[in-house]
Amino acid sequence: MKPQFIVALLLFIGFTAFSQAKQSGKVKKVTSAATEKGLIKISVLYPYAEDKTFNMEYYEAKHMPMVAGYLGDNLVKYTIEKGMASGIPNTPLPFMAIGTFYVKNLSEYQAAIAPNREAIRADFPNYTNASPIIFISEVVR
Repeated sequence: MKPQFIVALLLFIGFTAFSQAKQSGKVKKVTSAATEKGLIKISVLYPYAEDKTFNMEYYEAKHMPMVAGYLGDNLVKYTIEKGMASGIPNTPLPFMAIGTFYVKNLSEYQAAIAPNREAIRADFPNYTNASPIIFISEVVR
């Protein structure tokens, strides 16, 4: 088969599937990232290494809700990501997990975490033996 024919066939199949999904009402509306613009994002990254462990069930059910509770109304949302693969084939997974908090105000976040820092750190052995990397950023889009 000629490459042009294959491209045309793939485009036709994709268009047909999209049209059918749209007619059935199954097309999801993509929400704008603009609703997050200006938020502060606290990413807690857990690096992968052969001797490191991570208990995702505990992290999801206990640790993240505990920390989220300290943040109060400043917290907009939080997410939990489970590492699956590296972006480069045949290379190790860079992170086992990433927990992210989106907050309205950095100083309020810091004020809420400061008196609870030891309790947060004391909970680490319940789900990991890795040392997290914390990255704080502003959402621009």
